[in-house]
Amino acid sequence: MSNLQAIISHQHRLKDCRICHEMIGPVVTGTPVSSPLLLVGQAPGDKEGPAGKPFAWTAGKTLFGWFESIGLDETAFRQRVYMAAVCRCFPGKNPKGGDRVPSRDEIENCRQWLDAEIDLLHPQLILPVGKLAIAQFLPVKKLTDVIGQRHQVSLADYPVDIIPLPHPSGASTWHRTSPGKGLLQKALALVAQHKAWQAVRSKAA
Repeated sequence: MSNLQAIISHQHRLKDCRICHEMIGPVVTGTPVSSPLLLVGQAPGDKEGPAGKPFAWTAGKTLFGWFESIGLDETAFRQRVYMAAVCRCFPGKNPKGGDRVPSRDEIENCRQWLDAEIDLLHPQLILPVGKLAIAQFLPVKKLTDVIGQRHQVSLADYPVDIIPLPHPSGASTWHRTSPGKGLLQKALALVAQHKAWQAVRSKAA
């Protein structure tokens, strides 16, 4: 079985997952692609399930705008970068506003899928988007402590670079005001310089 076939088979199993009873399906996945670059979001919102793809709404427009500024538009990014998440189903709404944050058990249940993807891809670079995703790879109390830097961690016994990004939510002002705006630009510059980004950017469509 080729690596791509293994990824497709993995996604078929993932889409059948029904472990978390409070989560609202369907399972949302990105394009099955063998890539040196892995993006990890938090969890799909209410628009992503019907759309059938991650970052399909307003936060996605902001996110893909960032990536277009360093050389990959949305179509190319979706075709060339593996898009994952901490949780793959919509957690539902928080009665106090916004989406419910996945529980520790839900995060743990879904971790098996992310771990399997890391094993399959052996990514050179991981882009965790938002504090919940960043926390799966790095200790983080404040975004200002981790964004704008390249971190190296050991996953599955090999080194992987982590460049954290803020969540592109329209409800957040972090990435639009100082110092977050400047740290975001530093992070994007580090992404643009990374060999994994350069490889996917130069890949033929």
